[in-house]
Amino acid sequence: MKKLISNMKKRITHTTNCINTGIQSLSGKLQIFKVRSRAVLASNRGEGYIDTAVKILIAVVLGALLLAGLYALLEGTVLPTLVQRIKEMFNYAG
Repeated sequence: MKKLISNMKKRITHTTNCINTGIQSLSGKLQIFKVRSRAVLASNRGEGYIDTAVKILIAVVLGALLLAGLYALLEGTVLPTLVQRIKEMFNYAG
């Protein structure tokens, strides 16, 4: 009977030790997860949608200004001559 009780005590002690080891391991893993999660949530890396939209809007506005400037620059010199030449080319009367 004493041997049976001693065996049961050993099993209970072993089971308790295994549970404590598992709890400590899980606790350590949760701490690591907590630190990593906090770091990810606190970081401000990457771009947001608003940043990208503002960059696209700036590019479109600058492109439109560039095209308007080129058109204003070439309107008085190149375009009238070009239009006149095209009209002469299609107004060919044989």
